[in-house]
Formats: sequence, structure tokens, C-alpha cells
Amino acid sequence: MHRRHRVLVLLSIALAQIDIRTGEPEANLAKAKVFAAQAQEAGADILLFPELWLHGYDLEHAEEWAAPLGQGGFSHMSALARDHGLYLAGTALERHSEGISNTAALFSPDGDLLGAYRKIHLFPLMREPRYLVGGDHATLCDTPWGPVGLSICYDLRFPELYRAMAVAGAVLFLIPAQWPVPRLEAWLLLARARAVENELFVAACNRVGVEGIATFPGRSAVIDPWGKALVEGADQERLLVARADLKEIRKARRYLTVFEDRRPDAYHIGAGLGE
Repeated sequence: MHRRHRVLVLLSIALAQIDIRTGEPEANLAKAKVFAAQAQEAGADILLFPELWLHGYDLEHAEEWAAPLGQGGFSHMSALARDHGLYLAGTALERHSEGISNTAALFSPDGDLLGAYRKIHLFPLMREPRYLVGGDHATLCDTPWGPVGLSICYDLRFPELYRAMAVAGAVLFLIPAQWPVPRLEAWLLLARARAVENELFVAACNRVGVEGIATFPGRSAVIDPWGKALVEGADQERLLVARADLKEIRKARRYLTVFEDRRPDAYHIGAGLGE
């Protein structure tokens, strides 16, 4: 069922929990460079930025900010990855033949694009369906540690997406977000749930700061397959770094054989037990 990979087992994950200045890409890029340098100095393997870290949720000007893969925010992520020798992920507005999408991308330390994912579940409260086109498939990226699954913010509420990636072999989910204070408990609960139910690692990076009437609490975290937060931020800007031992995935799955005990053949609504 799971694809076998010859993988490295120790992974240092950094989360750039930053305050995003909406519509001010120069300021956000300058800050990103500082955090990337800190991640490099800390010996991180991979660095994750919050959702739409370069321009913020300035969807009314999406036409101005959007760019094809390889340009705009994606070219900045590629350069940051290359300049600091990191695997690096985040989201930007992608312009493509069907419109504009909120797209997560993972880059290698050489600056190469390893995979891109267009946010499937568009968030009505942020008017995403008005401005953006949703994606239509999940994305796994090959890395030296195994397949890494990309998702974005509101996706966290849809466990089917994560189970599909786990069944396909994912060892880590990357979840960049702009998740506000009123739904903080859901953020904490759902991030842990995605890790525990799939017995793998979750790296969830949320922004901090105030945007209009919204306050963003951070609370970014790296969560292990047992549901333990290896690192968790508060509500201030900071770089968070956690060391993940991927052998914990095998330990968890040997202890609780969730994937062996699944019964997808029975996951349908029947007529009842009958006589």
C-alpha cells in the first residue's frame, strides 16, 4: 500500500512565524531574507513560510500580484532556497491559463521546483471563491526524507485530502496558513488530528499580527506522529526549529496499525443490519 523509499531519517524543520504587511512585497521579502538566513544558521533542512507571505491577502489586487510558476513570488522562493541551501516552501498567487490560484510550492536547495499545489478548498470568509480558481488534485513532492504533501490553511478541515496523501506514502505535511484568533482552538486541534490519524509529521506555519479587524495568533507547530508538538510558537514573530526523527513514523504505525486496519471497502452507507 505504501511506496517504499530509501530516505534520510533526521529532518530539521524551521517555521518562519512572521507578521505579513499586506500589499508591501518589498518589506515582506526583506523579512523573509532575514528568516532564511536564521534558518540556515540554525542548520535547518527545510523552511516553511505562512500563506501568501509575500503580498498578504490582497486579493482585490490579485491581478497585479499574480505570476506564473517560476516568476514573482515563486522566483523569490527559489532564490531564497538556493541562496541559503534550504528546501523552502510557501504560497503565492499563481497566474495560469484558467485564472489565478493560491498555490503552494516546494523548492530544493538548488532552487528547483519540486512540486506545486493549487489550494483546493477556497475559503468563503476571505472571498477566495470570488477571486481565485481552486485546484483539482493533491501534490506529493519527492525529497531525501520521503514524499512531502502540500496543503494550505482551510484545507486543514478536510481530512480526506490528508488521508489520500498518507496512503500514497507521505511522511510530512506542510501547512502554511493565515488562521485568525477566533478559530485558534480549531487550528490547534486539527493540526494534531492530521498528524495522529495519519501517523506522520505535520509542519503548520501560521502568521502573527493584526490585519484590519483580524488578529493572527501564530501558534505554529511541528507535530510528531503521536500528536506531540516538538516546537510551538506563541503570538510573536520568531523562527521555530524542530528536529524530527522520521523513525517515529514506523514506531507509531507498528504500535497502532491504523493503515493495516483500514476498511475502505466498508466505508459506505448501508441500509441497516436487517434481520
